[in-house]
Amino acid sequence: MADVEASVRDLVDRDRDCTEQALSQMGLRRKINLLIAEWKAAGGGDVLPDVRDRVSLRSVTKAGNLVRAVARR
Repeated sequence: MADVEASVRDLVDRDRDCTEQALSQMGLRRKINLLIAEWKAAGGGDVLPDVRDRVSLRSVTKAGNLVRAVARR
Protein backbone atom coordinates (compact mmCIF):
# COMPACT_ATOMS: atom_id res chain seq x y z
CA MET A 1 0.00 0.00 0.00
CA ALA A 2 2.89 2.34 0.70
CA ASP A 3 4.08 1.85 -2.87
CA VAL A 4 0.67 2.86 -4.22
CA GLU A 5 0.61 5.94 -1.99
CA ALA A 6 4.09 6.94 -3.16
CA SER A 7 3.01 6.45 -6.76
CA VAL A 8 -0.01 8.72 -6.29
CA ARG A 9 2.11 11.39 -4.60
CA ASP A 10 4.69 11.23 -7.39
CA LEU A 11 2.04 11.60 -10.09
CA VAL A 12 0.37 14.51 -8.29
CA ASP A 13 3.73 16.23 -7.81
CA ARG A 14 4.38 15.93 -11.55
CA ASP A 15 0.85 17.17 -12.34
CA ARG A 16 -0.14 13.86 -13.96
CA ASP A 17 -3.39 11.86 -13.92
CA CYS A 18 -3.43 9.55 -10.89
CA THR A 19 -7.02 8.29 -11.16
CA GLU A 20 -6.14 4.63 -11.59
CA GLN A 21 -3.61 4.56 -8.74
CA ALA A 22 -5.92 6.57 -6.44
CA LEU A 23 -8.77 4.15 -7.07
CA SER A 24 -6.43 1.26 -6.36
CA GLN A 25 -5.38 2.94 -3.10
CA MET A 26 -9.00 3.44 -2.05
CA GLY A 27 -9.69 -0.23 -2.83
CA LEU A 28 -6.78 -1.29 -0.61
CA ARG A 29 -8.05 0.92 2.21
CA ARG A 30 -11.51 -0.60 1.82
CA LYS A 31 -10.02 -4.10 2.12
CA ILE A 32 -8.10 -3.13 5.24
CA ASN A 33 -11.26 -1.71 6.82
CA LEU A 34 -13.10 -4.96 6.04
CA LEU A 35 -10.28 -7.04 7.54
CA ILE A 36 -10.30 -4.93 10.70
CA ALA A 37 -14.09 -5.27 10.97
CA GLU A 38 -13.83 -9.06 10.59
CA TRP A 39 -11.05 -9.17 13.17
CA LYS A 40 -13.14 -7.18 15.66
CA ALA A 41 -16.20 -9.35 14.99
CA ALA A 42 -14.08 -12.42 15.76
CA GLY A 43 -13.21 -11.00 19.17
CA GLY A 44 -10.11 -9.00 18.40
CA GLY A 45 -9.71 -6.33 21.01
CA ASP A 46 -6.04 -5.42 20.98
CA VAL A 47 -5.06 -1.86 20.26
CA LEU A 48 -3.87 -1.67 16.66
CA PRO A 49 -0.82 0.46 15.81
CA ASP A 50 -1.56 3.86 14.36
CA VAL A 51 0.29 6.43 12.30
CA ARG A 52 2.04 7.97 15.31
CA ASP A 53 3.68 4.62 16.08
CA ARG A 54 4.95 4.28 12.51
CA VAL A 55 6.20 7.87 12.36
CA SER A 56 8.18 7.46 15.57
CA LEU A 57 9.86 4.35 14.15
CA ARG A 58 10.52 6.03 10.81
CA SER A 59 12.20 9.07 12.40
CA VAL A 60 14.62 6.83 14.30
CA THR A 61 15.44 4.95 11.11
CA LYS A 62 16.13 8.19 9.22
CA ALA A 63 18.48 9.31 11.97
CA GLY A 64 20.80 6.51 10.84
CA ASN A 65 20.72 4.47 14.03
CA LEU A 66 19.38 1.25 12.53
CA VAL A 67 20.27 -0.90 15.55
CA ARG A 68 18.14 1.29 17.80
CA ALA A 69 15.25 1.28 15.30
CA VAL A 70 15.26 -2.52 15.11
CA ALA A 71 15.42 -2.79 18.91
CA ARG A 72 12.31 -0.59 19.27
CA ARG A 73 10.27 -2.81 17.00
